[in-house]
Amino acid sequence: GEPPAWSPAPAQAAALLEEAADLLVLHRDFAAAVERCEAGCDSLGPGPGPERCLFLTSSAEVKCSLCVVGIQALAEMNRWREVLSWVLRYYHVPEHLPPKVLELCLLLYSKVREPQVMLEVGSSWLRDQTNKSLPEYSSLLELYLVHVLLPLGCFEGAEELVRGCGVLGSEQQLAFLGTIGESRCQWTQQEEMHSAAEERQDAATETLLGALSQKLLTMLTLLHRALRSMSNHFYLLPYKKMLLATFLLYLVVVRLDPASPTSLPFIYKLVQLFRQAWAAVLSPIHRPPIRD
Repeated sequence: GEPPAWSPAPAQAAALLEEAADLLVLHRDFAAAVERCEAGCDSLGPGPGPERCLFLTSSAEVKCSLCVVGIQALAEMNRWREVLSWVLRYYHVPEHLPPKVLELCLLLYSKVREPQVMLEVGSSWLRDQTNKSLPEYSSLLELYLVHVLLPLGCFEGAEELVRGCGVLGSEQQLAFLGTIGESRCQWTQQEEMHSAAEERQDAATETLLGALSQKLLTMLTLLHRALRSMSNHFYLLPYKKMLLATFLLYLVVVRLDPASPTSLPFIYKLVQLFRQAWAAVLSPIHRPPIRD
């Protein structure tokens, strides 16, 4: 029989789709391509409901293609943060997203290292009973595991999703569970390596702080001796101010950043050493005589 004639709305959307594709590929005018895609989706009206018929109607195919072109145009303009909210304007809920649109969103947010954006969306889509009858379901489940759940370390959720999926055969389930197990081992090894690296860094920092503290103690000891030797000649000088100025000068020389969290332990040690030196320099034995 003859193919059914398109109604004016899908025909208009198809024309806008063609314009959007030309603007995207030939003219590289991404903003204009997005505008054409939005106009085409608006002309089609509300998205399909539960009777989606596996997205095989002409208007559904055109709408899906418009969203694919729009996603690519937004990504080219580095507006990838808007992609998910943009497509949900036309499909309203994650369960109604066409497989191709969901696939592009999964790959896009994985590429920009923001897989958590698709965590709830992918879960909702995969748990929908209607979507489980789609031929693309298995490949999308694998994409969701590899690009969302496993990078986020959601191993228990991944195993639960695979074991609870009646669509997968036993061999597919075993393959997916094996992939999850390998990823869990790699994750554990990386965490152990990271912890070991942090311990080595802490030990090196502590060693460095100890060496710097020893140098400061040596300098303050020499300063103490110098002040004690000059106390008989310069007892009228303001010792406290001189010692404080020397201490501040040392901080400037080593260029500590008091606002940095890594400087706090070192500054605390410096203060302790400063107090010890202060007590030693200004002890009653070495205080200059008081003149009337």
